[in-house]
Amino acid sequence: MSTDNNTPMLQVRGLKKYFPIYKGLFRSLKGTVKAVDDLSFDLHAKETLGIVGESGCGKTTVGRSLLRLIEPTDGEAHFMGKDIFKLGASELRSFRKNMQIIFQDPYSSLNPRMTIGSIIGDALELHGIAQGDDKFEMSKELLVKVGLQASYINRYPHEFSGGQRQRIGIARAVALHPKFVVCDEAVSALDVSVQAQVINLLQDLQDEYDLSYMFIAHDLSVVKHISDRIAVMYLGRIVELSECDELYSKPLHPYTQALLSAIPEPKPRRKKDRIILRGEVPNPINPPKGCHFHPRCPLATEQCKTGAPPVLREVGPGHSVACHLV
Repeated sequence: MSTDNNTPMLQVRGLKKYFPIYKGLFRSLKGTVKAVDDLSFDLHAKETLGIVGESGCGKTTVGRSLLRLIEPTDGEAHFMGKDIFKLGASELRSFRKNMQIIFQDPYSSLNPRMTIGSIIGDALELHGIAQGDDKFEMSKELLVKVGLQASYINRYPHEFSGGQRQRIGIARAVALHPKFVVCDEAVSALDVSVQAQVINLLQDLQDEYDLSYMFIAHDLSVVKHISDRIAVMYLGRIVELSECDELYSKPLHPYTQALLSAIPEPKPRRKKDRIILRGEVPNPINPPKGCHFHPRCPLATEQCKTGAPPVLREVGPGHSVACHLV
């Protein structure tokens, strides 16, 4: 899946996304939700970067900010030599064919009033790739490529199952031959057997179209199967970033260790030490001082509680961690 090219295709530096909170009759600003707080990472061509973490840690916000489906608060994102966040409306419109997204919910992500041919084909026409009969012929080819029948072209989304709808969403995402695709919990709403089929489909399409994926998920076993590198997020920040095998064999951050201990063991008789985290995820409006994880960390020291937030730093080849104890 990965490539030998050392030049990152996507470079993200200092990404922040804060949501303001307004209250009262005069809509005065009372605070901000720090959904994403100072993220920096790279993504190489033909690489899959997994993003994992608990619900509410900011995984989806990262993907949508990079595609500018929501506007970031601060930071830079250089993709193919251009800063995505500085593109004007017209330039961003033409640039979007290089960046696509597969949404989590296959039921709400497809327009129920449009046929499958229009859902896939309208993007081809909008970007001047194909029109008329050519547009529908290309749409049929894409349907076959994702494992559906070409005859489905005139059907509507309500006539398909969840797995079939997700395949249609994948066909729409790769129709423009993008370079970068955000898979936002793309398999979490599907049955386990269908998940495996969709994962294999994504890998086949990656090899055929030379795609780079940002694979957002909470199922750590799925992430391990498809990812080259994995970034672990907690309360809007990356706490550990490493090669896939390295992360699963030698997790360094206490939060990563707790996450991996929660993976179900396929052999019931094999004993496994489970790390139980106490308490709830802190409020992103008013995060704890020092390390954001210290209220739940079984190893927290006084430095973790009162010191400056730990900085993500490299502790080994391709392995970075944000922890005072490492």
